[in-house]
Amino acid sequence: MRSAYSVETVRAAERALMARLPEGALMQRAAAGLSAACAELLGRVYGSRVVLLIGSGDNGGDALYAGARLARRGAGVTAVLLSPERAHPQGLAALRRAGGVSVVPGAADDAIGRADLVVDGIVGIGGKGGLRPDAERLVEAALRTRVAVVAVDLPSGVEADSGQVRGAAVRADLTVTFGTYKPGLLVDPAREYAGVVRLVDIGLELPAEPELEALQHADVARLLPRPAAESDKYRRGVVGVAAGSGRYPGAAVLAVSGALRGGAGAVRYVGPAAEAVIARFPETLVSDRGPAEAGRVQAWVTGPGAGDDAATVAEVLAAEVPVLLDADGLRLADRDAVRGRTAPTLMTPHAGEAAALLGVAREEVEGARLAAVRELAAVYRATVLLKGSTTLVADAAGGAVRVNATGTPWLATAGSGDVLSGLGGSLLAAGLSALDAGSVAAYLHGLAGRFAAQGAPAGAHDVAECVPEAWRDVRD
Repeated sequence: MRSAYSVETVRAAERALMARLPEGALMQRAAAGLSAACAELLGRVYGSRVVLLIGSGDNGGDALYAGARLARRGAGVTAVLLSPERAHPQGLAALRRAGGVSVVPGAADDAIGRADLVVDGIVGIGGKGGLRPDAERLVEAALRTRVAVVAVDLPSGVEADSGQVRGAAVRADLTVTFGTYKPGLLVDPAREYAGVVRLVDIGLELPAEPELEALQHADVARLLPRPAAESDKYRRGVVGVAAGSGRYPGAAVLAVSGALRGGAGAVRYVGPAAEAVIARFPETLVSDRGPAEAGRVQAWVTGPGAGDDAATVAEVLAAEVPVLLDADGLRLADRDAVRGRTAPTLMTPHAGEAAALLGVAREEVEGARLAAVRELAAVYRATVLLKGSTTLVADAAGGAVRVNATGTPWLATAGSGDVLSGLGGSLLAAGLSALDAGSVAAYLHGLAGRFAAQGAPAGAHDVAECVPEAWRDVRD
């Protein structure tokens, strides 16, 4: 499990640790990890040219001390001081003793143009807003040369807690972060600025519950439902799918495919696309009597391709089993009906649907995804899975938000979300909590998308077919 903590929590842990350590020891730990990562990226330190972009405060100090270590190994190190009077004095002195030099921004172009590596030590984790003009100019100069860029703790210009990018920011090839991940390193849009992220353990003692957590293979493997010797279709979980319409019969087919490939013991289908569903999946149990009369289910999926069928959505929401609400169902559902449910509800909007539910512009959701998913979960008293390049899952009860990064741009194809809905429904029916079902479904769906595409176009049907492969990959 990867865990990310807020700036406030990290700073409190740093203060507690510094009180027990000799002065400067914590910064030296960070600098040692940073210099090792830079050396690894350079390959050959002796004779290499390194430029440090130095702001004020401890972030610049980390970079200066790391630069001193590289200089002692034979690198030519130049520190560009954006605010010379506010540069970390001990770090700057250490760099100069090791043979490094410092310059002001106006004299930095030549050094950046010849650099093998640029280290971003401009702004620390407390930074807000984009880069200032003098820093932006230096970063653009580095970008033009296509030199490798290493960010210290967090790329300057991105916000650590929210993942927002409000202006110009550093695009790093590698981010070396200290103590723990920060939310902005795991959540878009900031995540794409971080490049590869390397965590350096500096000994922080952190609370049990983080702000954000990302499941890894082993975590998902522990959550995967597995049939036992005495399992039957009901013990494995029966999913009800109320989806599709005359205009969108394919949505029903794809949702059913996701449920079946996701391990459901059986799928009951209710809706006008029964012919299309049976033609593709003859094992489906079809009913024409509505959700309440369809027979026993352990969870419902409703909304994909539903058109304007608000009555069916309302009937499903009245059921006393977990419900996954997607697509048209999000628009048709009565907010109070969702809020008043006693059984779990898992909502799965993309950014446009989330924006409509919150009454804001899509760009506002895309720019502040973490805030948006938390607000939706609170407003609807439901677990919310916000789809996107990094899928976020926020629980109705609060706590750590789950983030998933297994997705691929190839999943941006019609019907992919319908497959995810069916997959999530099968996991709800198997007994997983809404938070776990959403998190595992997003993880498997992302892997399936990668397997289906393999660098080439793939449709939603291909993604569904690859869900068992994703399952095996995690299990094995």
